[in-house]
Amino acid sequence: ETTVLPSVCGRICPHEKQCQGMCVKRVSYEAVKIGDIEAFIGDMALKNNWTTSSLPLKKKRVAVVGGGPSGLTCAAFLRRNGYDVTIYERHNYLGGLLYHGIPEFRLDKTLLGKVIDKILELGINVKLNQSIGKEFSLEDLDKEYDAVFLGFGANLSSKMNIPGEDLDGVYGGNELLETGNHPDYTGKTVVISGGGNVAMDVSRTIKRKGAKKVYVIYRRSEKEAPAEAKEIREAKDEGIEFLFQNNILGIYGSDRVEKVEVIRTELVKKEGDDRPSPVNIEGSNYYLSCDYVVMAIGSHPESDIVNSLGLELDKRGRILIDKDGYTSKEKVFAGGDLA
Repeated sequence: ETTVLPSVCGRICPHEKQCQGMCVKRVSYEAVKIGDIEAFIGDMALKNNWTTSSLPLKKKRVAVVGGGPSGLTCAAFLRRNGYDVTIYERHNYLGGLLYHGIPEFRLDKTLLGKVIDKILELGINVKLNQSIGKEFSLEDLDKEYDAVFLGFGANLSSKMNIPGEDLDGVYGGNELLETGNHPDYTGKTVVISGGGNVAMDVSRTIKRKGAKKVYVIYRRSEKEAPAEAKEIREAKDEGIEFLFQNNILGIYGSDRVEKVEVIRTELVKKEGDDRPSPVNIEGSNYYLSCDYVVMAIGSHPESDIVNSLGLELDKRGRILIDKDGYTSKEKVFAGGDLA
């Protein structure tokens, strides 16, 4: 009743931090394997071609911008409730982050294709190779549709704003996963900055592409890393080295990356903070030789597109919405990482 992506979410969601992390069985036993159960039921539904019925079409049309998890889910529930839905997607495929942001070894793309096909069978229209701000504008959709949902994600890698980020050999983790345009890592040493699932995915991908050494540097402790504990365990099993409670101060080289300057951190609980903050330990600096550096410390939307929409934004440059998904403009809604 609440998801159209059970086969996907059952595999890739952070269960240990969310549902299974809250499971009362953990008091005396172990958590119910909610993720595995969800994936099992989702797969069974695909195998047996179980479907959900949709209400008859109403005379209301909705445009969904972005064919990733947010857009697909929104489109599916709208269509189930009788709305005529069209998805506008800038790539020549649907799936968004599920398709190009999560490696094949974590999410089988054939399975993902089946899940997407099942959603489209509800009767959803799709327009591929359509980018907002290029092939169409928000104003165009506003004239043609009764409502618009914006869900085109936030997939530009954030920067640390440290010296050397513009050197040749520094990459964004999100962009590497999305484009697949990797350099030759054979026999090279790569440093990944970040402790989330993007850091895990990109570090494991790089290691599998022949890198000699891969370091993941995260300024907090392992316990506080945003990545799933399972993902960290699997990365360690594949030979990736973790430097927890370390922070990158700068990237150095004459014309391309040669080394990073790192400093150790301690965690200090500051007044009003929910969790301890990492503080650099003076005099603990050291250098680490490397060939490439990958930033995986978070992401943000494409500011030129978002700023051109005439919508109210929050301080991080994301579209501001209320509890019902309304933006500051009538008829326009937003969701997912964009909001």
